[in-house]
Amino acid sequence: MARAEPPAATFERRVLRGAAGHHYLRVRLELPDGGARPSAAQFKQLVVSALRELHGEVGAALPVDVLTYEEKTLSAILRVVSSGLVKLWSALTLLGFYQNRRCAFRVLQTSPFLLALSGNSRELVLD
Repeated sequence: MARAEPPAATFERRVLRGAAGHHYLRVRLELPDGGARPSAAQFKQLVVSALRELHGEVGAALPVDVLTYEEKTLSAILRVVSSGLVKLWSALTLLGFYQNRRCAFRVLQTSPFLLALSGNSRELVLD
């Protein structure tokens, strides 16, 4: 009885581009004249108002989550759906005032993976 040869293994390459559902941003709010620092709720409201100012009500409806916020350093990690990354980034970049005082958002890092924001190799200190 002749034995059938098993089919040859084939290699198939699959590349998923833009498959991430969310993007994460590490941002810092700069208030050059000091003064009152926003709480976590005020920080979130500032982000939403920046979106509303640039993109209207549609922009304000963009789902943005503040995952962490440090009031001491005014830095936060934001999560946004990938399709809204450019809208959020542009709205934060163009925001210029908080409570009638000059301010600026700095986007420090961005990644589709939250783990990538856990450390910064430029600030790594080896003992």
